[in-house]
Amino acid sequence: MTDSKLIKALYNEYSFLCHDDFDPDEDLTPEQYFEMIKTLSYEELLEEASIDENFTLEEYMEVWG
Repeated sequence: MTDSKLIKALYNEYSFLCHDDFDPDEDLTPEQYFEMIKTLSYEELLEEASIDENFTLEEYMEVWG
């Protein structure tokens, strides 16, 4: 898995979540979120995606990738 694919999946998830529940006073815009996640390490990206033994990277990518 490359960082860029995981970043794209995280962006897709965030954009989806912002569609129905976005608060401009508290939330980053999808573009701001994208700029922020581009600076994260691979381990931090996995943490941001909430990857664990119950929700695997493969499952996450099937949904958001």
